[in-house]
Amino acid sequence: MNEFKPVKQEKTVISIRLDVDMLKNIDELSAKSDISRNELIVQCIDFALKHLSQK
Repeated sequence: MNEFKPVKQEKTVISIRLDVDMLKNIDELSAKSDISRNELIVQCIDFALKHLSQK
């Protein structure tokens, strides 16, 4: 069995400006998913970067 080794990932605080309707959508999705707004945004960015078409 593999051993669990917790790893602290380095994070930094940033600021972004979002359209009001986009923020409402994000807040609704985060509430439905029972995760924070920040975690939802991080997961969305991660998904987008992994699926970005490389030209």
